[in-house]
Amino acid sequence: MEKTTRDEHIAWCKKRALEYVERNELTNAAASMASDLQNHPETRNHPAAMLLVLSTGSKESLRKCIEGFN
Repeated sequence: MEKTTRDEHIAWCKKRALEYVERNELTNAAASMASDLQNHPETRNHPAAMLLVLSTGSKESLRKCIEGFN
């Protein structure tokens, strides 16, 4: 099994979370991003994950937060 790089994993996390944002499922988007980040050793306990909770107020603020992850 080939390991994904940190950048590849974050891109995958963003893609999945943004799919929820597009369906206006903001809670699911934040939960998906936070959960998926835990699945890679280099993104586990990502320091910006708490920002997801603070960004669920609007679709655009959450989208910006997700897109800004690196």
